[in-house]
Amino acid sequence: MPRFSANLSMLFTELPFLDRFDRAARAGFEGAEFLFPYEHPAEEVAKALKDSGLQLVLHNLPAGDWAAGERGIACHPDRVVEFAQGLNQALDYARVLGTPQINCLAGILPVGVDPEQGQATLVSNLRQAAAMLGRKGVRLLMEPINTFDIPGFFVSRTAQALQIMDAVSSDNLYLQYDIYHAQRMEGELSATLHKQLARIAHVQIADNPGRHEPGTGEIHYLHVFKLLDDIGYSGWVGCEYKPRNAQPGGTEAGLGWLHALQSEPNCAV
Repeated sequence: MPRFSANLSMLFTELPFLDRFDRAARAGFEGAEFLFPYEHPAEEVAKALKDSGLQLVLHNLPAGDWAAGERGIACHPDRVVEFAQGLNQALDYARVLGTPQINCLAGILPVGVDPEQGQATLVSNLRQAAAMLGRKGVRLLMEPINTFDIPGFFVSRTAQALQIMDAVSSDNLYLQYDIYHAQRMEGELSATLHKQLARIAHVQIADNPGRHEPGTGEIHYLHVFKLLDDIGYSGWVGCEYKPRNAQPGGTEAGLGWLHALQSEPNCAV
């Protein structure tokens, strides 16, 4: 059975961020990940992590003004300096937290920017980030995101991400394969996992439709988890979903799929 990490930006959200670590550990998770730690001093996040006993799996590079709808700036030609500053900030946090891998969100292509220029900017930024992170022993990831949830997101399909990775030509750039986003854009989940295993450093899950827990939609997650074991996937599986029960305690209420797997790996999900 894969190792599961709780995405603390989406789970246990009735609690303050720093309180979610302990709750995730008590709920049965072994790892933690989150979008951004930057609103909290790195030392406070490190303490919450240590006290919980969870293993940190990843977080993202700074991604612009998230509250205003920005979803990354790596493809923005006019914000290369800001990207570099965010990279330095992420490295500062990685040093304190022991972050093993950091994900880069490409962002939404700005109005008026030619796609070729956006891609050239993205490739250059990724090349810089992969080199800097590599020198610190941190892996860089990039993630295709579906354009139903985020219209205009610049990298939305696996093949496109792999082509960009080829252009970067770094041995420290890997694919973050989010099964929910891939299902919405292209399907072919099993074939892609099998074919691209060597280039995938992290897998994330949510069911479709709704982006809720495994077992609430159309994706056959028992098959997916067994496949990950069968092909030798050694990374974490990040639970980046929205609990179907949005009330306080809703995350725990929806963890039947995880507890069933932990007690009986061949259960139905």
